[in-house]
Order: sequence, then C-alpha cells, then structure tokens
Amino acid sequence: MADLDAIVVSHEHIDHVRGLQPLSRQLNLPVYINSPTLLSIKKVAIKENVREFETGRPFSIRDFFFEPFSVPHDAADPVGFTIRYKEWKIGIATDLGFATKLVIERLKNCDILILESNHDEEMLQSGPYPWEVKQRVKGRLGHLSNHQAASLIKEVDHGGLKHIILFHISETNNSHEKATEGVNFLSENGHHDRVNISLALQHRVGKMISASPENKWM
Repeated sequence: MADLDAIVVSHEHIDHVRGLQPLSRQLNLPVYINSPTLLSIKKVAIKENVREFETGRPFSIRDFFFEPFSVPHDAADPVGFTIRYKEWKIGIATDLGFATKLVIERLKNCDILILESNHDEEMLQSGPYPWEVKQRVKGRLGHLSNHQAASLIKEVDHGGLKHIILFHISETNNSHEKATEGVNFLSENGHHDRVNISLALQHRVGKMISASPENKWM
C-alpha cells in the first residue's frame, strides 16, 4: 500500500467507500471525488486531502490522465474512467445498468478494459434476493449482466485490446464459468491469443499486468 499515490472514487455506495476514511488518513492519500458524491458520503469523514473533479472534465494524477464519464446507476453522480499513460489507455466501468452511447464511445480503443460482469440473468431470477432487489439489480440503474457485458465488449473490441478484466462479479447470482461464457466469442473469432481474459475475485489478488519496454502488455 505504500506505493499508492491517490484514491479515486467512482460513487458513494458502501462497498466502494467503506475503507475510504482510514485508508486516506493513515496513508495521507489525496481523495479524488466529484462534488455530488462527496456530499453523499457524510458518514465517511474525509476532511483533508480532498481533490474534487467534475464529471466530464479530465484531470491528472502524476503522469496519468483521467477522463471521468457518466454511467447509469442509482447513485448521486456515478462515473467510469478512462486512464491514459503515454500511448496506453485503460477503461474502467463498474456499477452501470446498461451501456449508453457515451459509455461505448469512451471505452473504445482501450489496451485494457476493466468491466463489470455482475450477474447471470437466470441465476438472479431464481436466486434468494427479494423481488425488489432483483428489480434493482437488473434495472437500467443497476448492474451489467454477463450478457450485457459481452455485448459491450463486442462493441468496443479492436485490434489493440490486450486484456479484459471482468469484475464486480456477484458471489450469489453469478459463477466464474458463467461470467467467462459470455466472452467465448473472442475464442470463436480467433482473438483468444490476442486478448487475455481474467476475473477480479473478491478474496484473491490477481496477477500483475504490466507493459514491457517494447510496449507489449503482459
């Protein structure tokens, strides 16, 4: 954790900000957050080192160029991010009910795509969640299903996409097998050797992804 430079907040839901206060305080890290989100986390007291950004307006952290863009979710002002470093581009989109035209446009031409693949539609429907929670999850301000995530990947896939990391995977309404089934079209189209697919798991650290001096992602 000593290598961290900053914390960047996408929205105020508790699974995203639960550790924000102690982490920022103990490590003296700046917190980048937009104003509506900051106003929505009154229970999380971050009084120092707050750097407010405006959705749609780029900002920089050291040599990294961030572009926050709006996503449809039931939060104050939820955002996804693209991050540029030199000629490389990373796209991050979590907690969104569907892929808007803006989301699709922002996630084009990425080297790495970090994308929500929250639930399997049949597992959610037959699962233990109350009816109102099921409606929220699959609604237009909820979360991407495996099928929706795969459709979005098809929209933005290109010759330079090297890594796809599927994350925000429900432990109740999804499985690792079902999350990866949706992106099998990459193998069918002969792209499997070009695109590395991995899952971000809740209780296990994933392997490091880095770029070589030859600008090849590994």
